[in-house]
Amino acid sequence: MAYNVLDLREIVELSHHFGRGREWAVGGGGNTSVKDADQIAIKASGYSLGEITERGFALLERAAVRRILSKDYSADPMRREAEVKADLMGSRLHPETGARPSVETSLHEMLDRRFVVHLHPYAVNALLCSTDSERLVKELFGDKALYLPYADPGYTLARDTATAVAAYKRAHGEDPKLILMANHGTVVAADTAEEVKAVYEDLLGRIRARFASPLPGEALPVPDTAVRVVPAVRMILSEGSAAKIAAVRNNALIRHFLQADLRAKAALPFVPDHIVYCKASPLFLDFDGDAEKTLAALPGRLSAYKVEHGQPPKIALIEGIGLVAVEDTRKAAETALDAFEDLLRIGFLSENFGGPRFLTPSQIAFIDNWEVENYRRGIGKAAGAHGRLEGRIAVVTGAAQGFGRGIAEGLFREGAHVVIADLNVQAGKALEEDLNREKRPNTAMFCTCDVTDSASLGRMVGDCVTAFGGMDLMVSNAGVLRAGGLDELSEDSFDFITRVNYKGYFLCAKHASTVMRLQHRFRPDWTMDIVQINSKSGLEGSNRNFAYAGSKFGGVGLTQSFALELVDACIKVNSICPGNYFEGPLWMDPKNGLFVQYLHAGKVPGAKTVEDVKRHYEAKVPMKRGCRVPDVVRAILYLVEQEYETGQALPVTGGQVMMR
Repeated sequence: MAYNVLDLREIVELSHHFGRGREWAVGGGGNTSVKDADQIAIKASGYSLGEITERGFALLERAAVRRILSKDYSADPMRREAEVKADLMGSRLHPETGARPSVETSLHEMLDRRFVVHLHPYAVNALLCSTDSERLVKELFGDKALYLPYADPGYTLARDTATAVAAYKRAHGEDPKLILMANHGTVVAADTAEEVKAVYEDLLGRIRARFASPLPGEALPVPDTAVRVVPAVRMILSEGSAAKIAAVRNNALIRHFLQADLRAKAALPFVPDHIVYCKASPLFLDFDGDAEKTLAALPGRLSAYKVEHGQPPKIALIEGIGLVAVEDTRKAAETALDAFEDLLRIGFLSENFGGPRFLTPSQIAFIDNWEVENYRRGIGKAAGAHGRLEGRIAVVTGAAQGFGRGIAEGLFREGAHVVIADLNVQAGKALEEDLNREKRPNTAMFCTCDVTDSASLGRMVGDCVTAFGGMDLMVSNAGVLRAGGLDELSEDSFDFITRVNYKGYFLCAKHASTVMRLQHRFRPDWTMDIVQINSKSGLEGSNRNFAYAGSKFGGVGLTQSFALELVDACIKVNSICPGNYFEGPLWMDPKNGLFVQYLHAGKVPGAKTVEDVKRHYEAKVPMKRGCRVPDVVRAILYLVEQEYETGQALPVTGGQVMMR
């Protein structure tokens, strides 16, 4: 059949249809293509079906792709794959784009229908990764489907498929619309997008009708005890100058396979993507609530795993905690969690079809060493946005607005994973969305947090550990200010200021240092930081502003004391004392801003208007302006990078207040 127009809009929509549902694809798995008479456009490696655009498709000459299947290649598997890759790259019509065509392009080309969609739905793979798959496919689909025994992906799979498709065509007079590949996935070929969808829905419906019991799907909270174990796992598995991310997930399906008698059914991969994203085998750890016992055994267990497998694990199943994925970024860790949950779903549902059939050791070894899969693994790393805080985990309290928002934005753009900790849910979630919209490899996450409440801070730290595996930088920024003289300020206002600015900093340091001490225990060379955003009012008294100044003076005292206590754990503790942030809402708000408060409190003799107060304060600064967010972000970066600085109160005042 000949096609005369190659319109990519339909294949983009079809890719989104399947790529945005977890039941169809995991991570970057699966691929799609569309043809005309002379060209084939196929999803390029490194693109996700759910987010792909027209630019994500590689355009190839069909005749050149067809020649690959009739060409003789090396008998050595790895050399042969390199030769096939070179020919595929040579068949591109626009090599200048750099798009790398899928290794399964030949499979898409051989099916003479306009659209080809190759997916790995877990429900279908529950059948295809079962001991009785071939018989049951015949029983369920008869001649409507072509069943293929397992073949190594790449050239071998394409060659075996070509042989089987030719035989099917001789028997039935047309190419198959549905191909089911053992321990791999499914291919649907059709001339319209709607027909592709219909074939997949029919496929899923027939298989689901055979499920005896529903898949356990209840989401469960990650236990609080995760903060006592996961940061240690993160540090032990971090090598070189950087640290990994360890993301945690818990649900009823994970709990099911953590039972001792069921662990063997989750110990090996079913399909190639499981190896790509999770490696060949998980690490199982027992945690019965005795953290010290678990931590004492942890180095030995991880060392033994490395000896057995030749590399560290990407996945750990920890009894009493849940599923942990260790990767370079949170996004990569979340993909690994998705992929391993896919493995668990297949393992659970395969019991409906005679039980699981894992990939064999030789099949695993081929995929684990395959250049194509190593390329896929490396794409995320190559796309990393480098910054001075790349990969570090930072918490910023009071980060939803004002100075805190600017600090969170600045740290995020320097490569840090940022926890936005604040009571303002609406503004905090909006900032999370704004930052993550930038499509960087690092991630921002909002957590509700009241710095005056130890339980609230504990929950926030637990959420941080669940999402990222630890904490490297705590920025204690949340603070309040109420001006007034002794005859004006109420006792309640004094208590409120002290509770937020002084007690809040103590609680931030207390909870952060718990995680940081644990990280130091398992990686003694890793430096971490607690930074308090203080004020120039912490360096000198402030007229008719004694409650605020007193809380900030006290903060400097805490900083110096914490620094002495935590220095042996490689935790540096410093304060930054910014000058007045005249451009922010704290000062400029027309109803409650400090300029208005100071005007009403009579802090500036002779001032008649807010502008009079503003000019008065600007004139006090040698640099003739207020402190700005980038000034403070640069100070934070200095303190983090300076390994020989702790217990300091660093002025950032434009020369208004100088060190004595």
